Amino acid sequence: MHVRTALLVLLAVALSAPATAGISKKSNAQKVIAFMDMVFNQKKVKEGFDKYVGDKYIQHNPIAPDGKEPAVEILGKALQALPGWSYEFKHAYVDGDIVVLHSHVRMKPEDRGMAVVDIFRFEKGKIVEHWDVVQPIPEKSANNNTMF
Repeated sequence: MHVRTALLVLLAVALSAPATAGISKKSNAQKVIAFMDMVFNQKKVKEGFDKYVGDKYIQHNPIAPDGKEPAVEILGKALQALPGWSYEFKHAYVDGDIVVLHSHVRMKPEDRGMAVVDIFRFEKGKIVEHWDVVQPIPEKSANNNTMF
């Protein structure tokens, strides 16, 4: 009898949870990957920002100004100068309205590249804030682990 009651309580809790609880988290991770792929791999900078970024865009990278328009201009020029710049997505993590993306980034195909962690904050389904941490991949490592 107690097991049946516990199962009914669990079922009631599950049914009362918002239907989009898991979907929105997954959706935000998918949006970040689609955004980064569109901007860096497909080189569709303006299209990516228009589709995935909100009206306000707060930037925490100290060499980049706030705003969508400056980001589109700076990244557009950088990607023209470095057409081999690419992102290989390794991990995506979601915590509420925050998505963390861990990637192997190369400026040219022959580069060892960098381990990059991009952090995005969402509001109303759009990216509104960005942080990043970049670490070059060394030629030699003190251990046998990869950076991914």
